[in-house]
Amino acid sequence: MAYTTIDNPELYFQVVTWTGNATDDRTITLPGDTDMQPDLVWAKERSSTSGHIIVDAVRGATKFIQSHNTTAEDTGADIVQSFETDGFEIGTHGAINEDTETYVAWCWKESATAGFDIVSYTGNGTDDTDISHNLSATPKMIMVKNRDAADDWQVYHGANTSSPETDYLVLNETDATADAADRWSDEAPTSSVFTLGDADEVNTDTEDYIAYCFAEKQGFSKFGSYAGNANANGVFIYTGFKPAFFICKRADATVVNSWNIFDNKRNTFNETNCFVEADTSDAEDCASGGIDFLSNGIKIRTASARFNQSSSTYIYIAFAEAPFVNSNGVPCNAR
Repeated sequence: MAYTTIDNPELYFQVVTWTGNATDDRTITLPGDTDMQPDLVWAKERSSTSGHIIVDAVRGATKFIQSHNTTAEDTGADIVQSFETDGFEIGTHGAINEDTETYVAWCWKESATAGFDIVSYTGNGTDDTDISHNLSATPKMIMVKNRDAADDWQVYHGANTSSPETDYLVLNETDATADAADRWSDEAPTSSVFTLGDADEVNTDTEDYIAYCFAEKQGFSKFGSYAGNANANGVFIYTGFKPAFFICKRADATVVNSWNIFDNKRNTFNETNCFVEADTSDAEDCASGGIDFLSNGIKIRTASARFNQSSSTYIYIAFAEAPFVNSNGVPCNAR
C-alpha cells in the first residue's frame, strides 16, 4: 500500500517565522532539518497591517505581487533580495523586516515530484488558449495574476463545484464562487496544459501573467472541500498527513468568507487559533480561530460561519508537515 509519495515534506515546503530587526542583507534561514532553497516565498507581517509579499524564482526575487490587492507587479530591492540555499535574504522594508515586528513566510520548492509548477506566460486575447505546465499531473489548483495590470487574482480549485472548470474564485476578495466561461474556457486542466478564456484577468493580448499550479500528492498536499455543520464539534477533514499549512474559504457566499491561512509555526500545539487573511493586510487574528492540526488531518472546533456555517461549502488547501504513515509504514503522531 502506498501511504505517501514524499516521506520528507521539508524538501518541498517549509514555514518560517522571525522578528524584524531593520538590518539590511539579512538571511532568513528555514527551520527544517533539511535544507531547501525556495522558489516561491509568500510572506506576511503578523503584528501589523503591512501587505502580503509574494516573490518567486521565475520572475526574480525583487519582483513582488500581493494577494490582498489587484496591484500589478512591483519591484523592491529592500524587500526580498535573493533566494538562498536554505532560505532567503531580506532588506529593511517594513513589510518584511521592521524592527520588533513579527513575520511569517510560507515557502515552496518548484518540483513535479511535489506537484508545484510556476508558469509565466504572455496573453494573446484569444479564447480557448492552452498554456503548458510541467506537473505531469492534472492541477487541482491554479492561481493566476496579471503582472502588468491591476486585475483581480483568478483561482481555479478542483473541488470548488461539481464542474470547477466553469467557475472561479478571486484571491484578493471575499466573493463567492462565480461562473464565467471566459476564465478557463469551461475546459478542465490536463496533465500537460490548462486552458484560458479571453478575460482580461487571465489573457489580455501582450500582457504578462504568472500562474502557480498545484497537483495533489498523496501524503503531502490536499485540495478539497467540506460542508459545515455549525457545531463547535465541527467536521473532520482527512488529509492523510499532519498539516503544516491550511487555507480554508467559504465558497458559496460572500459573508465572512476570507481566505484564512493557518500554519504549524505560529501555532506549535494541536490547537491552531492564529490565522491571517490572504485577501486583507490585517494583522494576525488569534482570537477567532478554532481548528486542530492532527496526525492525519484537520478538525474544526468552532461554529463560526467563517469556518463552519451549516450546510455551507468550504474549499481548502493543505500541505504536510509529515505524512500520516511514511513509505516504510511508520505512523506519525499529532503534536
